[in-house]
Amino acid sequence: MYFEDFDNVDSRERNGDDVFSKPVRAGKRTYFFDVKSTKNYDYYLTITESKRRMDKDGRFVYDKHKIFLYKEDFEKFSQGLEEVIQFIKEKNPTTNNERNDEQNVSSSFSDVSFEEL
Repeated sequence: MYFEDFDNVDSRERNGDDVFSKPVRAGKRTYFFDVKSTKNYDYYLTITESKRRMDKDGRFVYDKHKIFLYKEDFEKFSQGLEEVIQFIKEKNPTTNNERNDEQNVSSSFSDVSFEEL
């Protein structure tokens, strides 16, 4: 980023906070794709997997796993991801019954708002 563009930078970007976020619900898991900014206004991606489970005490807790992906690795990462997804689709295609079972499981869960707790 050029210095003369400094006034056009969103204040969130100046503070190194999230610039953009996209949550993706997938069955029992939620994936968060978060674009963040460094102090030098360079963007990077964090991918977080969050899975809800029940604790020993009967409370719900979230297991989270996070990876950081820097823009110099985007091309190789996306090529590798596409290659393994294509391999899985070709070698182990999902049957219609498996898809229906997954949809039934995900539709049996309801969204819970923190205000309801």
